[in-house]
Amino acid sequence: MLIKLNDRAVKDATTFGSISSLGEMKFISKATASASATIDFTSGIDSTYKEYVFYFVNCHPSNSPVPFTVNFSSDSGSNYNVTKTSSGFQAYHREDGTNGFLGYASSLHTAQSTGEQMIAGGSVVNSNDSGVSGYLHLFNPASTTYVKHYITNANSFDSSSPPYTQNQFSAGYCNTTSAINGVRFKFGSGNIDAGDIILYGVN
Repeated sequence: MLIKLNDRAVKDATTFGSISSLGEMKFISKATASASATIDFTSGIDSTYKEYVFYFVNCHPSNSPVPFTVNFSSDSGSNYNVTKTSSGFQAYHREDGTNGFLGYASSLHTAQSTGEQMIAGGSVVNSNDSGVSGYLHLFNPASTTYVKHYITNANSFDSSSPPYTQNQFSAGYCNTTSAINGVRFKFGSGNIDAGDIILYGVN
């Protein structure tokens, strides 16, 4: 079987074709930060799709070092305080190869918390070439029967000496049977100076 690729970039795509009935990703919206306190999505998250994917690309903080976080709303963005339980792990490796780590990350877990879910722990720095990129999957947010599962993965650059790459993975659920209809991204303090967050639905 041959797969033909063209030279279009992922950022230009509005639809990813289906493969063996696995479904398609449909572009919904894109938000570009410019000294933004938060990036909120309060439209396009409904019963149209059973899965939503947010890609965050080169999100750069104004403060340093800070965590990158997400929270959820069940009242269309009036409040971002949905109860969550989650766990996570992380890996890092230094540029000079002197040290590496893989293990449980307590900073990524929540236990019936209404506060923010950390996507990338408190090491995202505001160096000119720094930032965080990754994704959030949110499953069946319009359900009024089940809790709402989510998965996050993020990679960030830390400018300590020597610098290192840090990959962090978390997964959990919003412990509510109310529909989730708002998602907020923010840094632990300061603004999102730059970066894009792109929302797709999966059918």
